[in-house]
Amino acid sequence: MSHHICLIEDDEILGEALVERFEVEGYDCEWFKDGKSALNALKHKNFSTVISDINLPDFTGEQLYQQLLNDGRTLPPFLFVTGYGSVDQAVRLLKLGAEDYLTKPFEVADLLAKVKSLCERLIPATSDSFPLGVSPGMKAIEAALPRISASDSNVLVTGESGVGKEYVAKALHSASPSGKQTPFVAVNCGAIPESLIEAELFGYVKGAFTGAVSDKRGFFEQADGGTLFLDEIGDMPLQIQVKVLRAIQERQITRIGSEQVRQVNIRLVCATHRDLEAMVADGSFREDLFYRINVVNIQVPPLRDRPDDILWHAQLFLNGVAAKEERRPCTLHPRAEQALLAYPWPGNIRELRNCLERACIFNQSTLLQPEDLFGDTWQRVLASMGDQREESLSDYIQQCERDYISRVLTENGGKIANTANVLGISRKTLWDKMRKLGLKEPG
Repeated sequence: MSHHICLIEDDEILGEALVERFEVEGYDCEWFKDGKSALNALKHKNFSTVISDINLPDFTGEQLYQQLLNDGRTLPPFLFVTGYGSVDQAVRLLKLGAEDYLTKPFEVADLLAKVKSLCERLIPATSDSFPLGVSPGMKAIEAALPRISASDSNVLVTGESGVGKEYVAKALHSASPSGKQTPFVAVNCGAIPESLIEAELFGYVKGAFTGAVSDKRGFFEQADGGTLFLDEIGDMPLQIQVKVLRAIQERQITRIGSEQVRQVNIRLVCATHRDLEAMVADGSFREDLFYRINVVNIQVPPLRDRPDDILWHAQLFLNGVAAKEERRPCTLHPRAEQALLAYPWPGNIRELRNCLERACIFNQSTLLQPEDLFGDTWQRVLASMGDQREESLSDYIQQCERDYISRVLTENGGKIANTANVLGISRKTLWDKMRKLGLKEPG
């Protein structure tokens, strides 16, 4: 996904250099040289991150930020750039909700690291184009989608229930150049009664049977020109499988009660959590249909095998809830993060979302603790990590320091300056400790 950065900087040399660097790094950057033009753009456009100098020709970055807050807008993360003499002003902005600040002169690498962290944290949950995940397994799937979409081959997506097979199908559809202009029709084959599935797939004409009061297009026709996603195809009855096979082979269907043959041009993507090869062996799934749909196979790994995606999906969902309800997103206590990582997630992403949704509904605070997620069983979840070896005193002290810094970071909304102030250390010392302890940057 391309991130849109708002740069507010009146220095011609610095501004031009930053725009060029952002473009090299793959960001879409819009540059404003005064507060008025930036304010107008921020009221009418969506940005991933705002980088603003505090001293502007017409008014200050603080005045710009305060005016946006007074308008009651949901703001993108703000990163302020300031000279040494305006540090106090930058601290005031942090208290108002800004993310962080950099003091001139600064290293461009430090700025890019902060921007990258903020953009990754604030991927919109409502977008159809967000990444499938950050784990190597999901990145490999995502990298293969453009090549797959360039062909007309049928695709079979396999994996456990709840791993996100439909997300993969939608991403494959979107990878096509015409993806946004063509239909994506998803059908859960296991959710349609056996007596209705033929009519739902192929449609019918008026009077074809009792209750057919008008013509109806089936799912094959609805997906014409786009993608037909047949989820849980392993649950499809045998007598329907042969008709689906014929429709796939000939790219044409006939509505129930009609003799007119209708051509359909679709990309077929099927999905299942079942072992279709075993079903072929026992006769519950047609062999010819299996080979027809299994031209390209995409195996989606379970969530427990891609731990990098657990906290990423959790934050994505929490941001989505906050955006929908127009409130500050819930954050996870470090112990809650440990519990999420320790739990095996047999229900995969679906179970993770349900767990977080329940916690957001019943928790009165925006800081989620392990017990908010797992109730009275959270200690057993952490114990399941199985790491019961004896620790040295230095290991124990280091872990305590890591947990304490994590907690203070969380309580201060990830703001480095505020956290360093509470800990009684400098911002540089805090960054050094975070790197030493393996703590992620805020977000």
